[in-house]
Amino acid sequence: MIDPTTRFTTRVDNYVKYRPSYPAGIITLLETECGLDPKKVVADIGSGTGFLTELFLKHGNRVFGVEPNAGMRAAGERLLAKYPSFVSIDAKAEATTLSDNSADLIAAGQAFHWFNQRAAKVEFKRILKSGGWVVLVWNGYDVETSPVIRGYHELLVKYGTDYQEVSREIETCDIEALFSPGKFRHARFPFKQVFDFEGLKGRLLSASYAPQPGASHYDATIRELQLIFDENQRAGKVDFDYQTEVYYGQL
Repeated sequence: MIDPTTRFTTRVDNYVKYRPSYPAGIITLLETECGLDPKKVVADIGSGTGFLTELFLKHGNRVFGVEPNAGMRAAGERLLAKYPSFVSIDAKAEATTLSDNSADLIAAGQAFHWFNQRAAKVEFKRILKSGGWVVLVWNGYDVETSPVIRGYHELLVKYGTDYQEVSREIETCDIEALFSPGKFRHARFPFKQVFDFEGLKGRLLSASYAPQPGASHYDATIRELQLIFDENQRAGKVDFDYQTEVYYGQL
């Protein structure tokens, strides 16, 4: 597959415009379950354009956003420039450059499957304070949720560059090994985006495995996406349903 630190370089604009953020209920969960309060220092690993980072910044936390992709990192810096407690770091999950025992909580949103998971665990243990927590978050979808999601999935199976390989990477993430010998807990939050056709198209093109303009299957992909939209739209809009999966525990 394409190098995970560079594969989103041409997708940044669509990612910022059309990707979902994360449910605010994640913060409430972490307050209750992990003792999160505004004094805690958070390291957001693979922080990308800053969607998950912003949840913690709004909560009052100091956040170190670690992101190796220059375009994604720059987009995050623009989004989060108004937060004085945000620190942007050009580094990878396996070598964050953060100090030993410097983070109360490590978060990774839509990113852990891209890491070298064994090396990342070593680095997480180095930078995490005693008693600290690790939180992994994914915005996913169930293909049986709606005809829109099913059609979107089938379109990417048909035309996506490495959609099935990336899906397999997420499905086979060894979350148990990360938290071993301890345990982890799991929570789920349903939510949705509402798109017109341009929004649905932008959501598709934000994916690293979607054909881009000029690619051999691009025109066919957009034509078939238009059919999916036309068959399911109500008043020019379609719902795009997600399940946000949250895994959390201590190392």
